[in-house]
Amino acid sequence: MKKFRDTYLKKLHIGNLTTDSNVFMAPLAGYTCYPFRRMCRKLGAGLAFTEMVSANGLKYNDKATAKLLYTDADEDPKAVQLLGCVPSAFEAACKGAYTADYAVVDINMGCPVPNIIKNGEGCALTGDLPLASRIIEACKRSGKIVTVKFRPGMNRNQITVAEFARMCEDSGADMITVHGRTRNMMYDGEPIYEYIAAAKNAVTIPVIANGGIDSEEAAVRMMEQTGADGVMIARYGLENPMIFAELTGRQTGETRLSLLLEQCGIAAACFDELAALDYLKKLASYFMKKLPGTKKLKPALYQCGSIRQMQDILIRIFGETEE
Repeated sequence: MKKFRDTYLKKLHIGNLTTDSNVFMAPLAGYTCYPFRRMCRKLGAGLAFTEMVSANGLKYNDKATAKLLYTDADEDPKAVQLLGCVPSAFEAACKGAYTADYAVVDINMGCPVPNIIKNGEGCALTGDLPLASRIIEACKRSGKIVTVKFRPGMNRNQITVAEFARMCEDSGADMITVHGRTRNMMYDGEPIYEYIAAAKNAVTIPVIANGGIDSEEAAVRMMEQTGADGVMIARYGLENPMIFAELTGRQTGETRLSLLLEQCGIAAACFDELAALDYLKKLASYFMKKLPGTKKLKPALYQCGSIRQMQDILIRIFGETEE
């Protein structure tokens, strides 16, 4: 099988930033907090984005929203994803204190969730190019690197991908990421490579391909079929973050157990114990997918009441299953 690192791996120039690799971790609500992003970067991800953060929430100093932006000095470069539909809110968020440490701002124009669409946010913006353009321009006024993540359109009868890609570039975007599924496909089905290829052929800025990448074979196929400049891993990164090491050739010597135990320490240092345990339980559950004999141990995982108990149950679960 063709190796990604032998044919497609490269550093990527985005604005005035050069990334270590062209394999990125997508923003995922509830998961891509600082400890997780730090793990992905350690394993070879060139960028790892925060979960989507409400631009409006930051404008009005919502504390719960601000918590999503926890970071540390060793995370470099820092990349935040913002959600919304009001240009002035985006500009305020990009220029505000909460994002001051973040060099890269990604604009969410691809979320397919009904409540987001109803608000005119996420993928709904693919149907309003003038508004989407004003949002990008508002973010660019902050002086930050601006990227846009979007879908080809709401459905196969409303495909705007090439036109939307050109609008992004013309409005000042430094990079785009195209999720190869339409809004009505949600997260199911094979990504449609021709839509991503159409975006790549329409612009000169870097184009990142996203959707359905759950193996090195899928990553290679995505690059072959689309001509993209890199790939963005999404949900499979939760199940097997070692995919970043596999694609980039990073030699780490890590196992699922060693990664999770390290995550325990980082999460405990960043969050209160309740928040740390909530995150660790969700992450460990993803790590357990497809591991034989682990289902019966899930109740013990969910009943953990302390970091110390969590460490013990992780050793019990993964110490028996690691190859």
